[in-house]
Amino acid sequence: MKVNRKIVEIDGELCDGCGECVPSCAEGAIEIVDGKARIAAEQYCDGLGACLGECPNDALTIIEREADDFDEEAVEARLREMEEAKKTEESSLPCGCPSATLQSFIPPAASTKETVPGGRGEPAVSNLSHWPIQIRLVPPTAPFLKGADLLVVADCVSVAYPNLNSEFLSGKAVLMGCPKLDDAETYVEKFVEIFKTADLKSVTVLMMEVPCCFGLETIIKRALDGAGKRIPFEEVVVSTRGEILKREKMAA
Repeated sequence: MKVNRKIVEIDGELCDGCGECVPSCAEGAIEIVDGKARIAAEQYCDGLGACLGECPNDALTIIEREADDFDEEAVEARLREMEEAKKTEESSLPCGCPSATLQSFIPPAASTKETVPGGRGEPAVSNLSHWPIQIRLVPPTAPFLKGADLLVVADCVSVAYPNLNSEFLSGKAVLMGCPKLDDAETYVEKFVEIFKTADLKSVTVLMMEVPCCFGLETIIKRALDGAGKRIPFEEVVVSTRGEILKREKMAA
């Protein structure tokens, strides 16, 4: 039934598809389609605007117009469908890299020299101490997370920043993912459980300067709030040319 009410409107010209608004919508009303945020259906949007403050481009506003009435039962059904889809996706992950196959190992002492094209340095060695590293594959109860200093890395950083291994991996548990291409709400739920069970010492978020990457910071902050935890938190932003643009410690 159509009624005159408040509803969120998304400006397609301003939206860059970063996805930061998606995890802030508890009703699952917002989705990313063809690189743009959109309202999946008017009946899912309650018009309260919890998503507005997350948009870096002010692409979201609340307007009043004729729209389908908000339907709590439809929202509950949608959230169930999303949960089932998530479970199906997780169960269909490639068997060559299952989350059950956890490995912890002591990395060799890192060389002080890095091998670079045309250089004569000693071969670089990995500081990685465990496997797997993808956020979706690591269970919250993984032993290498217990009491760890956690490094959460956006996928693209590993290519853009040449000294990722030598400068950031040593002594840290590492989780990697993409806040734009993966399901942000799934990430939030995963990190809530990690923060509740792992008793982490600190969290460092390493991300790119592009807008879509800042969703990773939002995800971690939401998860910390959801878990009711205050953990020392550092944010590091890397440029597309491989330079550190910002390094800031947040209040625990």
